[in-house]
Amino acid sequence: MQRLLSTTLCVLIVGCAQGGQQAPGADPAPRPDLSGMWSDPPASAVDHFCFITCTEAGITHLSALLDDPANDERPYNDLSREATRHQNETYIRPALAPEVAKAFPLDPADDPGFLRCEHWGVARQIFAPHQLEIRQYVDRIEMRYAEWDGRRTVYTDGRARPSGQVASPMGYSVGRYEGNVLVVETSGITANLAGIFPAWFKHSDQLTIVERYTRGADRNRLELTATINDPVSLRQPLQFKKAWGWAPDEQIFPYTDCQPPTEFKKAADTP
Repeated sequence: MQRLLSTTLCVLIVGCAQGGQQAPGADPAPRPDLSGMWSDPPASAVDHFCFITCTEAGITHLSALLDDPANDERPYNDLSREATRHQNETYIRPALAPEVAKAFPLDPADDPGFLRCEHWGVARQIFAPHQLEIRQYVDRIEMRYAEWDGRRTVYTDGRARPSGQVASPMGYSVGRYEGNVLVVETSGITANLAGIFPAWFKHSDQLTIVERYTRGADRNRLELTATINDPVSLRQPLQFKKAWGWAPDEQIFPYTDCQPPTEFKKAADTP
């Protein structure tokens, strides 16, 4: 009998309920239970803003806009867009290296996933919307994402990245538990894109990521805070947040339907 440790990963607020079944080799030592299926969080104003990812700067600005009586008649989507512009221009852009900042934010039409059906690298995949499935074992954690059916392994047995390990889009991840927090460190990532539109930018193969996953007190939320650092593309580290809600009845299916466009013109190319 396998028992999946029911768990949640999140960036803003963590939570989850109901334990699963334990898989062979499951670690009996006390540690946060994050295993199971997670998906979209409850539809609060902040969760809607952070549906894919957000920053503390954006959350703070959105909260101020919502609390201002002068904005009572403004549609929420207008306030959300204003908060997004604020975080992009006051928090993300100043942290980018000059050449990277010139192209920020990237045009969604330049997305290689759209143009060539290229699977996302880890710096985008960790912020993917919708389902995230986590399985915890004694020596590792397996993560599966609905977007592109992305998969990664996080080793929790104390190993370090092997010398000479070939870099890859998903990198090499090692993890540890700090009380009720799962900490994941990823390196060995090939140059790619970080973040998800409208806050994405190009990163180099020097990128490293530290993720911290926490499950909410109500057991139904998983929160993630991810700190990314790249001495080539960034002047200083950037921190992003995300949250999921407990979704034990949802599933992830193979991603087989991508077809690159055969006739496509960017808006800038249209007369």
